[in-house]
Amino acid sequence: MHPGLVLLNARLLDVVTGELLPQTALAATGGRISALGDDRGVRALAGPATTVIDLRGAVVTPGLVDGHLHPVMGAELAQGLDLSGCTTLDQVRDALARGVRSLAPGAWLRAHGLDPNVFGDLPMASASLGPVLDGIPALVMLFDAHSMLASPRALELAGIDGPRRFEQSAEIVCDEAGRPTGLLLEDAAFEAVERAAPQLSPAEQRTRLAAALREVASSGLTGGHAMDANGESLSLYAALDDAGELPLRLRVAPWCQPGADREAVAALVDQQGTGGRLWRVAGVKLFMDGTIDNGTAWLERPDCHGESTHAFWPDPEAFTAVIGELHRAGVPTATHAIGDAAVRHVLDAVRDAARTEPRAVRHRIEHIETVPDDTVRRFAELGVIASMQPTHCCDFTRADHTDNWSRRLGEERASRAWRCRDLWDSGATVVLGSDWPVAPYPPLTVMAGARHRRPGRDLTRPPHGPDQALTALQALQGMTLNPARAAGEEHEAGRLAPGHRADLTVFAENPLVTPATELAGLPVLLTVVDGRTTHRDTRL
Repeated sequence: MHPGLVLLNARLLDVVTGELLPQTALAATGGRISALGDDRGVRALAGPATTVIDLRGAVVTPGLVDGHLHPVMGAELAQGLDLSGCTTLDQVRDALARGVRSLAPGAWLRAHGLDPNVFGDLPMASASLGPVLDGIPALVMLFDAHSMLASPRALELAGIDGPRRFEQSAEIVCDEAGRPTGLLLEDAAFEAVERAAPQLSPAEQRTRLAAALREVASSGLTGGHAMDANGESLSLYAALDDAGELPLRLRVAPWCQPGADREAVAALVDQQGTGGRLWRVAGVKLFMDGTIDNGTAWLERPDCHGESTHAFWPDPEAFTAVIGELHRAGVPTATHAIGDAAVRHVLDAVRDAARTEPRAVRHRIEHIETVPDDTVRRFAELGVIASMQPTHCCDFTRADHTDNWSRRLGEERASRAWRCRDLWDSGATVVLGSDWPVAPYPPLTVMAGARHRRPGRDLTRPPHGPDQALTALQALQGMTLNPARAAGEEHEAGRLAPGHRADLTVFAENPLVTPATELAGLPVLLTVVDGRTTHRDTRL
């Protein structure tokens, strides 16, 4: 069989050693790397239908994989107003006013990316946005995607006029008189208001998702670990995959929420392995806490507001029991745990599960924003994957600890920000991701942030925790080798080797010698998934 794709005049990068391979050409057949060799020998393998591309010395790496993203949510939010560039409340108000002027009569305004630091000493409430949203149904997502502001009109349409009780640790925040302030905490509270808003049709969702994922592929991503299976997301992936329009390889982990009984857990187990050519359900996503910025993390000591004192699961031991059930079934888990108490509890749950049923299951913890030394060491001891998003540290906190995240925690805990290097050096497998749409998806931005730890919009500012920076090779491994290890796929992914998946990213220059502050601008010339080109720059 002739290869479907041949790449010539290439510099092939070994992500294990960081050295260039002696071969200069690569062939892909049936979605796998079928040959590495010199230009003449590999060119001779091509047939009439083979796509042959002269890379003119460009650098080929294994395809970059985002270890934590939310594709369907990202596609939905991409259609709304992006507030991530606003650094003051006046800028937010001006942006919202422009958005209101563009609305059709009766339409809802949706916005995302709001930085809590813009509120300063004002309460995080819809009233702080001023009169700009008067009479307008609006939902404004804060950057952490665990907090949302709903306008008075949106609350009215949803019939929300006071507090509600939820199974999980969610809240419709109310003032002392019991009136909603507009601040909604966690997904269940969001849904109480969102159900009153107009919903997209499946066809509209599919069109938006396809367009968004094409842009994602152009950034060099070939795959992602999708941390949800909410709504119609699985049917959307299936539809795109069946039509040959899915440009990423997706590993999907559906959510398990508080209140899940044995039947619900069994259904999640049965769902494992379902999927298509480029997507499949593999793992379960859980939450142990919320976020530090909105006071819903789980900390061993309260934050400066007396908040972040409890778990997302009202009964943490119920979480432990679910981890045990999934472990016994051989199902890997990925648990959102940001605060030190949350991370410790998840590690304890994995330890207890492994003691009861000693089998190899690759469990993960997502985010890990602040933890002490003894917790860092436990990841390698227990074989728990550390999944981290360095751009959260870069773009949402400050080196001088004047940001909301750091002020809430205080100096001691803020100095433990995103301990990527300490976890790596302790022997843990560190996987890097964006958490898109919480932060931008371009993988070079994520890798750059892991190296320089500075805000992407102002690289002249000092780094937050420079001692936690990764090397260039570690950052690349965090989006190639280590996602494969986390998925138990290191035998077929994450390297340039015959028999491995033909998921490839091609750069104009070597990312390992590109300075960290210039890495985000390195041109991505080609993206290949399953031997098929999903992005090709005009320079090739």
